[in-house]
Amino acid sequence: MDLMKLATQLFMSQLGSSGSSLSSSLVSSALGNLIGDKDGKIELTDLLSLVQGGGLASLASSWLGDGKNESMSPSSVLDIFGKDKVGDFASQLNLDTDTAAGGLSGMIPDLLDQNSKGGSLLGNPMVQSAAKGILGKLFGR
Repeated sequence: MDLMKLATQLFMSQLGSSGSSLSSSLVSSALGNLIGDKDGKIELTDLLSLVQGGGLASLASSWLGDGKNESMSPSSVLDIFGKDKVGDFASQLNLDTDTAAGGLSGMIPDLLDQNSKGGSLLGNPMVQSAAKGILGKLFGR
C-alpha cells in the first residue's frame, strides 16, 4: 500500500466521527504539506529522524520494535512540528489544532509501526526495495 494512502487512512481513523466529513484527497494533501518531502511524498526515514530529533527516540524505538507501542501525546506533536505548522495543517482540514494534533499523535506511531519489523524500517519491503536499488546503483548492478 502507498504510504500516503496508509497515513491518510490512519489519520482519519484516529479522528473517529470528527473525520467523517473529510475527504481522503484533502487529508492526503494536508499530510503531504506537513510531513511530506518537497514532492509531498512521505519518507519514513525523514519522519523517524524528525521524531527522534524531537527527543522521542525511546518512543520511536517502541514503534519500530515488535513489542508494545508507547503512545505519543498531542503536545509532543506540537513540539516536533511546531504549533504554527500543526495549526496550518488543522486549518486546511477545518479542524481545531488540538484535534489535528490528537489525530497525528495516533497516526505517526501506527504508520511507523506498520512499516517496521524487528526494530528497523528495513523490515519493510518497500524500504528494502529502495535500499536494494540504491545499493545496486552504487555497485553497478
